[in-house]
Amino acid sequence: MILPQTYAATLFLMVLSMLCWGSWANAYKMAGKWRFELFYFDYAIGLLITAVVVALTAGSMGFDGFSLMDDLMHAGKHQWFFGLLGGVVFNLANMLLMAAIAVAGMAVAFPVGIGLALIIGVVLNYLIKPAGNPALLFGGCVLVLVAIVVDAWAYNLLGKLRHEKLARAGQAKSTRRPTSFKGVVLALVGGLLMGSFFPLLEKGKEGETGLGPYSIALLFAIGVFLSTFVFNLFFMNLPVEGEPLELTAIFTSKPKQHLLGLLGGAIWCVGGIASFVAASAPAEIHVGPAISYAMGQGATLISTLWGLLVWKEFADADTKVKSLVVIMLALFAIGLTMIALAPQIAPGT
Repeated sequence: MILPQTYAATLFLMVLSMLCWGSWANAYKMAGKWRFELFYFDYAIGLLITAVVVALTAGSMGFDGFSLMDDLMHAGKHQWFFGLLGGVVFNLANMLLMAAIAVAGMAVAFPVGIGLALIIGVVLNYLIKPAGNPALLFGGCVLVLVAIVVDAWAYNLLGKLRHEKLARAGQAKSTRRPTSFKGVVLALVGGLLMGSFFPLLEKGKEGETGLGPYSIALLFAIGVFLSTFVFNLFFMNLPVEGEPLELTAIFTSKPKQHLLGLLGGAIWCVGGIASFVAASAPAEIHVGPAISYAMGQGATLISTLWGLLVWKEFADADTKVKSLVVIMLALFAIGLTMIALAPQIAPGT
């Protein structure tokens, strides 16, 4: 299998991962008025195809003579199980995140959902293996939590502004003001699950019979693909918005939409494999933990900026709401920086 041999190659993979994970949802936005449930079938297929292609090429090449099949056969069945389970858990979390994007947009779903996943990951890791400066770690978590609250507040105010505009124009369907409850809750539940799939993948990679990066990416993708047909039927029959969908609705979608769904899955998978491979680089060329963590979570800020600057999800907001969004971004960035620096600074310094 091909692994990075220089620090620059490892750093490049981490930058690629950050860009891909921060940008894949643009494929859904580009598809127009297309239900996320239908998008997700193609997304799962695109993710699996990409994982298979990369596993059979980069995962079976290189000078070490250790092919993909060698890695799979060498690994234990428990490692296989954790790789598949990681894909299943991620998939439910990601579908909830997609539902939140459909309801509230990228600028709400990602900071709220992935922000919560970040907090959960930091707290669990510290409880399991205390390391780093606790003041910076938990101070950063508090700032990220405040950023989540501010983002939800801004989204709630925006909904009220939009309702008032429709009411003045006589187009409001109800006199009752809407709340941000549904979109925020979907993102929060997705974030709870999103913080759980990485430890499962780590279990699949640990030990002498652990899986390599390409093998675990393949099993992860299979878990995503197979579970899509279970979870998505639930979302189609009990939709978060709109009417229930029949499975045949997938055949009424436009070819462009199918291609965008495949592209979205492929982009996420490239980012995932880049992250797995960078983490498997030799110790002497590992990127420092501060840079590694900042880049891994920097995808959240990238996706939020896509939603704000390209898709104009808060374009009709007033000055107060826009100020809250700026405050949210600043709090999230500062909190992330504090968490990233915590392993480098000894407690009490």
